[in-house]
Amino acid sequence: MHINLSRREMNLKVVYYGPPLSGKTTNLVRIHEFADPSVRGELISLATAEDRTLYFDFLRVDLRRINGLTPRVHLYTVPGQPQYEASRRMVLRGADGVVFVADSAADRLEENLRAWQDLTRYLEELDSATSALPMVVQFNKQDVANALPSSTMRYLMHLNGMPAFEAVATQGKGVRNTLRCILQELISRVEAEAA
Repeated sequence: MHINLSRREMNLKVVYYGPPLSGKTTNLVRIHEFADPSVRGELISLATAEDRTLYFDFLRVDLRRINGLTPRVHLYTVPGQPQYEASRRMVLRGADGVVFVADSAADRLEENLRAWQDLTRYLEELDSATSALPMVVQFNKQDVANALPSSTMRYLMHLNGMPAFEAVATQGKGVRNTLRCILQELISRVEAEAA
């Protein structure tokens, strides 16, 4: 979190993390579509010719004032492809919250678990204890024929009560709930630190 007192702003960073093609960018596209233009910035995407995220996607959303400050939430995605490990680490640096976007297809389970383990390891390396950092999990692509039930994914990922939502990001289902939850977690943390 970075506070700019002269502009009366509080900048918060949320990173959408997950395996390749899990729907991280699709989440930001849907958020950009439903957010009021007066409280959101432009969606910036650095993608390959195949529409795969190359370095990150970025979207800013402004929230209601807290203690006289306007929270500006900067939403980022990370590239999921294995060759972009350094990019994922760099984008995670300074994160105030994380949304892990899992692909619900049964044949993507190993990739989900590997990405989840990598996220945990990276956060530990960055001295961000995963228990202290607000995190939300989204089980995306619940509409595919071989989708694992969210209860199975929750168990296999050892979420232990962490907030999680089912989603079909291409249709916008679950995107708002996921965003609302991570924002509530962030605001609760900011208010607790200010008290």
